[in-house]
Amino acid sequence: MTKNKEWIILPFAFSSDSTGFAAGISVMKEGLFQPQTKFLATIFTGVPQDVIINEQKDEATFSGGFISFSDFKLPYTNRLFFSFMGLKSYFPKTHYYIDGSHTSNKDDAFITSGDSNFFTTTFRYTLPIGEGLENPSVLYNMKNGFCIGREGCGNGIPFVSGRTSIGLKTFFQTENTDNTDMWKDSIWWENGTSKPTWNTNGLRFFLTHDNTDFHINPSRGYQFQLQYSNDFGKGDSLQSWDFLEFKYNHYFDLDTFSFTQQNVLALSLWTGYSFSWDNDNEISPGFDAHRPPMWEGARLGGFNRMRGYDQNRFSDKAVFYAAAEYRAIIDYNPLKNNSFMPVDVEWFQIVPFVEVGRVHDQYNLDLVSDMKYDAGISLRAMVSELLVRFDVAYGEEGTYMWLMAHHPFDLYD
Repeated sequence: MTKNKEWIILPFAFSSDSTGFAAGISVMKEGLFQPQTKFLATIFTGVPQDVIINEQKDEATFSGGFISFSDFKLPYTNRLFFSFMGLKSYFPKTHYYIDGSHTSNKDDAFITSGDSNFFTTTFRYTLPIGEGLENPSVLYNMKNGFCIGREGCGNGIPFVSGRTSIGLKTFFQTENTDNTDMWKDSIWWENGTSKPTWNTNGLRFFLTHDNTDFHINPSRGYQFQLQYSNDFGKGDSLQSWDFLEFKYNHYFDLDTFSFTQQNVLALSLWTGYSFSWDNDNEISPGFDAHRPPMWEGARLGGFNRMRGYDQNRFSDKAVFYAAAEYRAIIDYNPLKNNSFMPVDVEWFQIVPFVEVGRVHDQYNLDLVSDMKYDAGISLRAMVSELLVRFDVAYGEEGTYMWLMAHHPFDLYD
């Protein structure tokens, strides 16, 4: 993509149940070292919160940092790209839904302060077919937040047109809790850690096909991804597990109104299954053998899927999810070409949406019965060619707000 070469420094503030009131600063740069790369680094901290640690009153403060560098073309290659992403953080009140089944109770969450850290790498190879033959780096021309010169692209024949990639991801994540009393006689202490810690690490293998006109903000076409994740139980991993998933998105370019620049109907379907999850055996009271962690596998709730529920509210062996969004880019933009703004705000988008989904202990037709639902509205903006969003969603368990980058069901996770 044609990118602004300047560094962008952006302060921000937010509040949530897990963090309390917090603020931070982000540094962003497009085209660092190579035209297609994206770099982002963030540090953040919060105000002290009153917490309970081992039944004693205490204080804890949200803090940490995040870094991401993506799509770096490796030396002496034309089609092999490398990305990494890492987070080191401390949360005063993380909610863990150990029983995240479809009929579970929201009030049964285990709330604790503790560390949450992860690091991932991605090696992506763009196949020499379709658009990947001539443009493996995904370099497009941009004007006013829109991709130009792509009028005939999208909705082509799979693997003949569009861009296809295969790849390998490595992942490592560790979560621990300051509340140690309830885990004294469990497997959590086998590795001699000072705190009960759930470590997971492994590999993901994926096939991705993008047949849209513009992958950052598609107006027509489709995308799909098949991915298999496996924690082999090596190193300090708590236990082995696996998960197979498939995602399909479709986009329909609709007629505009007098006050809109672009109208799109965006549809998404996601489903998956953990073959390893053993409902008949436990490694510790309440924890089934070979289940993915609550933040992996067949889970719903949070900023990407089922936004009207808490983060990772539901989890089980199998999952089905579907969503529809009506994305309208409006003509009105009071921030365009304003000299007082530290970044370019190219356009605003209003997005009403609905979502349905369910988790289950078997992969059968029960997945599409008695599903959870939510509905909401989102305000999105193209900011220096980065899409940011503020979502508000209502579900059966309350109203949730999310501030994130990228569309919720893009092929970024």
